[in-house]
Amino acid sequence: GPQPAISNSEGDLLFLLDSSGSVSYYEFSKVKEFMWDLLRPFTFGPKDVQASIIHISTTPTMEFPFDRYLSSGTVQQAIRDTQQLMGDTNTGKALSYAKEKLFSNEAGARPDVPKVLVWVTDGFSTDDISEPMQLLKDMGVTVFIVSTGRGNYLQLSAAASQPPEKHLHFVDVDDLPIITEELRDAIRDVIHANRLHAVEITSSSFRLVWPKLLSQETGYYTIEYGPRDDLARKRAKQVSGAHTSLVLSNLEPETTYEVALIPESNIHYFPPQTTRVTTLAEEVSPAQILISESGPHSFHVSWAPTPESVVGYQVLYGPLPGNSVKLLEVDGKHNSTRVENLAPNSTYLVTVTAIYKSGKEKSLSAKACTQEEGSKVRHLRFEDMGPNTLKASWDSADGKVLGYKVRCRRQIGPSSVLSVSPQIHSVLLTDLASGTTNKVCVKPVYKNQPGKGLCRMVHMQPATEAQGYKHRQRA
Repeated sequence: GPQPAISNSEGDLLFLLDSSGSVSYYEFSKVKEFMWDLLRPFTFGPKDVQASIIHISTTPTMEFPFDRYLSSGTVQQAIRDTQQLMGDTNTGKALSYAKEKLFSNEAGARPDVPKVLVWVTDGFSTDDISEPMQLLKDMGVTVFIVSTGRGNYLQLSAAASQPPEKHLHFVDVDDLPIITEELRDAIRDVIHANRLHAVEITSSSFRLVWPKLLSQETGYYTIEYGPRDDLARKRAKQVSGAHTSLVLSNLEPETTYEVALIPESNIHYFPPQTTRVTTLAEEVSPAQILISESGPHSFHVSWAPTPESVVGYQVLYGPLPGNSVKLLEVDGKHNSTRVENLAPNSTYLVTVTAIYKSGKEKSLSAKACTQEEGSKVRHLRFEDMGPNTLKASWDSADGKVLGYKVRCRRQIGPSSVLSVSPQIHSVLLTDLASGTTNKVCVKPVYKNQPGKGLCRMVHMQPATEAQGYKHRQRA
């Protein structure tokens, strides 16, 4: 599911990827999925996280340098595009190569940020790893090892950073998702930013975040900030020592601000921390409109962004074709409204207009469809048809149904989607592992709009020995 973004991190993260012939194509693809999922929530950039991959093969090869991909989407795509090289498992050579690249400007590495090495291995190496790994750790690199094979525990626990229970994982390749969150949290502990920096940057505000230096009892912070080109307009704020963040608002768009954090302690001296933050260009709203929660007589309209410079929104809606239009007015602090009292199975044109403080207006339109009356599947039920097989049945939905889509999300194994004609109201679901809980959804399909699906969880009983029938002796 969606992960909350991790923005308060700064470090160079290097994956040592076993790309040799000892790894199957299936295992290689599973490891790539694991890497992609592990990195998904991080924020990438020259002041955030940077990532790189080095292949373990006959000769070590860098897939891409640290500073090539500086967004989550491009990093994930680069991981998807990574191809297996085959060859020998010369891990020691790859570690020596990694030591060189982790501290190389040419590879995009940064001199003053934490270094993390994640080595995913099947536990096999054709050359010695102990010496190059120790050199890496001596240079301050934190080493995490994920073994998907039968690696030597003593050897791998010595190679990983200490303590091994936090830095070494043994897991089957199919079970890699089990350790993703734990490993991500451990990496985050290493690269948690220990500096003043800005997050949540908009055209008129940003949030300052800094490490905990003081407490409520030991002092306070003074924050000074002003436009870089006009420091005479510098402003100051004070917050208690309990704070570690502050939102600065009412700023000018596309302006670079010089910011200083001055810890005022009555116990220790802390030097001021400074940063430079550039606000974004003024947001144009609405930039997108989303129609959701559509029913026979209503739908929900939402839009984004909601800049502070907008005082209100006007939502105009009317049926297509037709000339009748109705108006809803929404406060500028809100970004959604519900449109009601509509005709079923109809198409509407919705126009959202932002009214700016300056008097300017900006509009965006979208089409929305109401559903047919009673366009929902009813009474979804299941019947056991033998080992690993169920029969799913349902009552027909109202209206002109074009067919039904049946989706089965298996706890173990791939999801499946079946499309059946409107006359069919049951399907057989196979390959359902015993002892698993699976989610089955049935949704009617209409010409102009989606129908409402009905979902149920179904549990497959654990496999037991066949009971058979007892033979009764006749008297």
